[in-house]
Amino acid sequence: MSELIRTEEIAAADAGANGEETSRRALLRNLALVALAGPLTEEAAAQVHQHVAEAKKPAAGPYKPKYFTAHEFETLAVLSEIIIPGARAAGAAEFVDLLASNNMEFAAPFSGGMAWLDREFERRFQVDFLKATGAQRTEVLDLIAYRKNRTAELGPGIEFFDLARRMAADAYFTSREGVKAIGFMGNGAMAKFEVPRAVLDYVNGRSPV
Repeated sequence: MSELIRTEEIAAADAGANGEETSRRALLRNLALVALAGPLTEEAAAQVHQHVAEAKKPAAGPYKPKYFTAHEFETLAVLSEIIIPGARAAGAAEFVDLLASNNMEFAAPFSGGMAWLDREFERRFQVDFLKATGAQRTEVLDLIAYRKNRTAELGPGIEFFDLARRMAADAYFTSREGVKAIGFMGNGAMAKFEVPRAVLDYVNGRSPV
């Protein structure tokens, strides 16, 4: 599906939306812009999770990608799970897809980044990302996970991976699964707060420097 067609579909959805739907789409569009600029707040991320949950209600059936193709959606889900184990079950791909379906400025780096990823795997291994072995995935992702590896060739991949990693973290650590994983006990008075050592080790080990 071309970017032009997808842009037209988003515009058509805006034009056909009622008042409540227009407000919802405007909210998600603005949240997508915020997400591009930096990490989402807990409250902002909760809004996205709420809309994802509504799209996954039993009456609606299994979640259907609203912007990405089936191949792109699966690529994003697998990549998110590699970045943060548990991110797939936490709905990281759905989180990103919902924002992408409401904002082309947010969607374009993901579509372009996943296309770059497949091209790079085809160039190196003659298979796309999804068909690659674990070792092949590790070889490429270990290169684009760090800015110090930047070259003209790897630059686009590094930029994409940085965004994908940030959004996987936003989606996971604001989800029920992520909150439970870091041991958040709810709001309350605390004499001292310490980030769990496991979280610090994980983040420091994947710092993009």
